[in-house]
Formats: sequence, C-alpha cells, structure tokens
Amino acid sequence: MPRPFVLLVFVLIAAIGCGSLSKSTAAYSKPASSAAEVRKTENDDAERRILYDKMSAVTGIPWYRLAAIDQYERTITIANPKKRERSAPVVSIVIEPPQWAGMLNPDMSDNNPKSILLFNGIGRDGSGDNRAERNNDFDLLYSVANFIGSYGLQEEDFANGLWNYYQNSRAVQRIRQFAKIYERFDQLNLKDRAFPLPVQSIYSYRSTWGMGRHYGGFRIHEGTDIFARHGVPVRSTCYGVVEIKGWNRYGGWRIGIRDTDNLYHYYAHLSGFQKDLKEGDIVSPGQVIGWVGSSGYGKPGTQGKFPPHLHFGIYRDRGLIEYAFDPYPSLKQWESMDKRKLRKDKKSS
Repeated sequence: MPRPFVLLVFVLIAAIGCGSLSKSTAAYSKPASSAAEVRKTENDDAERRILYDKMSAVTGIPWYRLAAIDQYERTITIANPKKRERSAPVVSIVIEPPQWAGMLNPDMSDNNPKSILLFNGIGRDGSGDNRAERNNDFDLLYSVANFIGSYGLQEEDFANGLWNYYQNSRAVQRIRQFAKIYERFDQLNLKDRAFPLPVQSIYSYRSTWGMGRHYGGFRIHEGTDIFARHGVPVRSTCYGVVEIKGWNRYGGWRIGIRDTDNLYHYYAHLSGFQKDLKEGDIVSPGQVIGWVGSSGYGKPGTQGKFPPHLHFGIYRDRGLIEYAFDPYPSLKQWESMDKRKLRKDKKSS
C-alpha cells in the first residue's frame, strides 16, 4: 500500500476515534472482582479491539494476530515488571530506544521517521502526524505490524515474521496460540474460569504447595492435589489451547492447556482423555478434557501407586523460562464462583 495513502487513512482514523484510546489497560494478572472492575475490563477490551480493527484495515494483518502480539507482550511485562516498562497508554508492546531509533542513531529519542529509517530503526509513523513516537499507540502497533507484515500475510509468513522479530521460538508459539484462540471466539474478554472438577461431585483438597516429593529424586510439589473418585470428570479451567497431551512418568496421563494470560494449566494422573481431544484444540471453561485417575510414577500405563486424584498446577511464562506458582487461591475462587452459578441456576429452574 502506498505510504501517503496509509498516512491519509490514519489521519482520518485518528480524527474519528483516537481520543477514546487514552485510558490505560486493566491489570490482567487477576480476574475482575467487582462490577466496576468488570466494566473497566470491558471498556479496555473495547478500546483495544477498535485499535486492532483499524490497524488491520490498513496493514491487512487480521485483528486477532495483532491482538495476540500485543497480549503476548502484556503477559511478558506482567511476568517481568522490573525489566519492562510500557510507553503507550493502550498497547503493551515494548520497543527499546536502540531498536526504535536505530542502534547507531546518535539520538535515542529521535522521532523523525526519515532519520530513524536511515539508521535502520524499527520506528514508523502510524498516526499520520509525521512523527514516530514510542508513546503513541498507533505508531507503536504499526511499527511492529509493518516489520512482521513485511514477510507476508499468510500463516507461515506470519510465523516467519514473528521469528525474525523475536528470535525466540517460544514467543512464536505463544503468539500463534493466542491468535488461534482469539480467532475462534472473536473477542478479547476470555476471563471466565471454572473449577477443574464439577462442584456437585465429591472431592476434597487443601494447599499442598511446596511439599516434598521423592519419586524420581527430591522435588517440591508444584500444585494442588484434588482427591476424588476414579472417573470423576476433569474440566478445562479456562479458554485455551491444548499444548500437550500424553504420558509423563511423573504425571501419568496428563494434559497441558495454555490460556491467553500465558498461563499453563497442568492436569495430571488422569485415567483417560476425552476421546476427540487432541493437541492444538481450543477449549472452553468447564469443557470435559479427561477423568480423575491414579496414573503415573512409571512407564506408560502405570496405575494405582496412590489414591485417585487430580494434580493441578499453574505455570507462568517469563519469555525464556516458566515458573510455577501456588494454584490453591485460584482454585478456591473458581470453586466459589461455580457454586454461586450452580445455586443461581437452581433458583431460576
């Protein structure tokens, strides 16, 4: 697309709607807990979606891919708050000055598109004001979209562009996963959660985080054990994509699901999987993915070395590594939410 036309489009876009993009995004590290927070999250999502749609119209990159890039950057900032500082009010993409202005540029605060281009910087003018500014949402998103989109608009081109931008295969995988989820549900607000077992079933659990385990060498317990009868349904706790499914000698038959907060939900010791479920599938909160069992601690098929239970863990991606954190508080919250829904459904029936 000719550059003058791009600028003209964005001048018109900015005149129509950029004023609505001045609010900061909500903290996505925890679910909204009040009506005011829910409304703020919805408003922030609406602002982001408007921005993605406008940028998609100009660049040809589908909105859900732009959303996936921005969301991945948001999750990495949440995981590394001391190392990354956002510069724009809505977009969470972080581009450091040397990359923006050009490594050899003597002016790291340069916002002149021509000199930035001369020094091979990534910064571009997306808003049509003849300035390339890191604190401008349009400029920031357009700069990344321009770089990645230069490799083409097909799915494999997108993956190639991501690799050349991030030089990190994990980032490429995460962004493609997020894009797939956003495309399926056609919305950004995917914060609903569910308790991993039906709350009307018989089960028990307590906080078991950090307890010692000795099979396969000394390890700490990175999760919560939920004891229940063999065969009780195990459900997805989130909107996400099935990242891994199969046997692990520690976890037995296990499933790993990645959500758009870049959290990995780990379900272990299953007796079996939902028949049609496969890696790469998209799931929703409450969807049955398997059943409680006692598999694990040995070669494939090993069963019965401990009472039937679900081991549930959550891991956060920091970009190059993942770390586990205690899922017990989240489980208590999801359990309470599901019980309230159940009572509400009974009253309305």
